Amino acid sequence: MTSSIRLGAPYWKLWTSASFSNLADGVMKVALPLVAVRYTDSPALIAGLSFAFTLPWLLFALTAGALADRYDRRRLMLIANIARAAFLAALTIVTIAGAESIWLLYVAALCVGTAETIYDTSSQSILPQLVDRSALPRANGRLYAAEFATNQFIGPPLGGFLVAAGIGLAFGSPVLLWVAAVGVLLLVRGRFDTGHTGQTTMRADIAEGLRFLWGNTLLRVLAIMVGGMNFASNAAMTVFVLYAVGAGSQMKLTDPGYGILITTFAIGSILGTFLAETVERLLGRAGALILTVFGSLATIITPALTTSPWIIGAAFFVGGVLISVWNIITVSLRQRVTPHRLLGRLNSAYRLLAWGTMPLGAAAGGLIAQLFGIPAVFFSMSALVLCLLTGMIWVTNRRMDAAEREAEAAEAADTAAEAPASER
Repeated sequence: MTSSIRLGAPYWKLWTSASFSNLADGVMKVALPLVAVRYTDSPALIAGLSFAFTLPWLLFALTAGALADRYDRRRLMLIANIARAAFLAALTIVTIAGAESIWLLYVAALCVGTAETIYDTSSQSILPQLVDRSALPRANGRLYAAEFATNQFIGPPLGGFLVAAGIGLAFGSPVLLWVAAVGVLLLVRGRFDTGHTGQTTMRADIAEGLRFLWGNTLLRVLAIMVGGMNFASNAAMTVFVLYAVGAGSQMKLTDPGYGILITTFAIGSILGTFLAETVERLLGRAGALILTVFGSLATIITPALTTSPWIIGAAFFVGGVLISVWNIITVSLRQRVTPHRLLGRLNSAYRLLAWGTMPLGAAAGGLIAQLFGIPAVFFSMSALVLCLLTGMIWVTNRRMDAAEREAEAAEAADTAAEAPASER
């Protein structure tokens, strides 16, 4: 049983470091748009900030994956967090000095987002090196619980209150949190590379990862589906701040009120990390994934139907529960069916499709809102999410089970081939 397998001290150190790092993310991602609305009320410019933050996933995801398969993954995580702290520290100093500008927010979002591609790819790829394969769903679940609790439950309201207290404080706090994350991660001992010889070029490594994803129908369809959902949700949430905050908005929420509303999604997400195994057991993996698509739909369409923060919060809560189920099932599947030496590149190629759509969604959301109004964003993106259900024609329980059996057989064959002759 998975529950009887201990995750171990190295895992829990990684978990603690990731908690600090994600809390910094949560504060910053709410602080940036709340500060930006003090400079402009243009939907296009506000959406552009989200575009700048997520653009690195479109530009650098494949490079980040190749790096994660070439070098020590823990070391890459350390470098990425040090870089994020340095970038935001520079913004804090400039802001305190009085040189405030929305364009500086753009630069900070782009720099921090670039470092995030390296951190997140390495973090997801290092996990199978820390825990047993059978414990991956549990390990992913606990890690996602920490991520959602800090990034979306504690971080957003904290970010809202910090912005109200002072911009310098709002930007300085994530710097200290990233420094704390670096300190804890230094306590994780060992080597976490893949034995890459360096005899191939980065271009060849990236191409190998792309071929693996493209040749695996199951993973390719899942990547396209999550890419579509992220496109739709990012388009909607990019302009949601304008819909929710300020005297001229439909909901007329305060900055802290907006942060609290966003945390309803995080509360659901945390609960979902503990319910994922039960939902999977009751509905099967395919049935659970179908349900999660409807959860994504609920978070997008509800603001178009009501301005009640209670109803919208309830929809965010349900959507949060189900997105955790999606993440735990699909990430554990990727980690099980992908060869260890390719996991960084597979994760990055997957995220190129899954997350590379986020800046495109942000741009689309801003453009649609500018031309047709914010409700048009919610309706059009809801229609897109419904279309994604066609992907479940290929994502079946039978195919997922078969893919895992094939991966286990291939891994056993590789292990036998590498063993000394005296051990065969």
